[in-house]
Amino acid sequence: MMIEFTEDQIALRDMTRDFIAREVRPNVAEWDRQAQLPDDLVRKAGNLGLFGVTMPTDYGGTGADFLAYVLVTEEIAYGDAGVANMINATNSYGFKLRDYGTDAQKEEFLAPVSRGETLGCMLLTEPHAGSDAASIKTRAVKRGDYYVINGTKTFVTNGEASSFACVIAVTDSDAGKRGISAFLIRTDAPGYNVLRHEGKLGHRTNQTCQVQLEDLEVPVEDMLGKPGQGLRIALSGLDSGRVAVAAQAIGVARAAFEAALDYAQEREAFGKPIFDHQAVAFNLAEMATQIEVARAMCHRAARLKQMGGRCIKESSIAKLFASQMAEKVCSAAIQVHGGAGFLNDYPVEKYYRDARVFQIYDGTNEVQKILISRELALGN
Repeated sequence: MMIEFTEDQIALRDMTRDFIAREVRPNVAEWDRQAQLPDDLVRKAGNLGLFGVTMPTDYGGTGADFLAYVLVTEEIAYGDAGVANMINATNSYGFKLRDYGTDAQKEEFLAPVSRGETLGCMLLTEPHAGSDAASIKTRAVKRGDYYVINGTKTFVTNGEASSFACVIAVTDSDAGKRGISAFLIRTDAPGYNVLRHEGKLGHRTNQTCQVQLEDLEVPVEDMLGKPGQGLRIALSGLDSGRVAVAAQAIGVARAAFEAALDYAQEREAFGKPIFDHQAVAFNLAEMATQIEVARAMCHRAARLKQMGGRCIKESSIAKLFASQMAEKVCSAAIQVHGGAGFLNDYPVEKYYRDARVFQIYDGTNEVQKILISRELALGN
């Protein structure tokens, strides 16, 4: 069934598409080489409302629905996966505040991010705790009117550029999963230390940091949610995150496909464009088909999420298929280019590098298969 979009969804998608065409695509090759984004680009993205797409207008957000967010994500990833990851990570931080924050917390920690004034980030993953989030070691010990946090977090997107962060830490080591809580912190607070920026295969335009929290004091009123709700809060946005990763994967695959199609129509071999050779044309036909199938899965999961329905299976299927599809399409795009595709004179090698991580973050594809099989066992 074809999903129809509202005028508001289309307008937000087209605004984002124009922004990406104007500000990102002409410059992204150089940004990738430099492994950084200009501050001006971050400011412009914030001014468009891209840091608070689904956040309430009362707190500076755009107030759009989840499907609009997914459409926007594909357009951003079409321009650059690193920019998409930066923006999605900021929105993910906002989801936690929107759903669990008090009015005072939203005013202080959410509104400036939604208005595009700064970034937000999540501090969850640790060197020895990735998909198994319940095994984190970061501790928050209550001392009077404060919690004192100590620990190390890794794979922190926007870890240095953000003004605010949501930290997941153990508050009761005897309570297991129920002994984990969430806290809102200011990254300029004493004890927040960026240890290093990670060098990465792809997504080079966004920051990925390792952060050490050393005797960082957090007022008790800055706990997000209730004591023991930390794991629930951390995992609450996983369905949304997986659909967003699927949208990212589709955007990158689309960019690779279009680059391959253009090259095939321009490059000649044996007296005619290589597109006129059946082997190349069939390869492109398969790529186009895979992208369309992935997009249909992604939009179906987004629609279910937006309607408030259970979508664990659908979001995991969308993420699993789209992430695998993106690597295959990007590899095929290099193949269409031949030896030229291996050179950084053409963008397809970057798309291939960017696509690989979609099978890893927001739950590895092995985790997605576990979740899908559990849902099947339940009859969902």
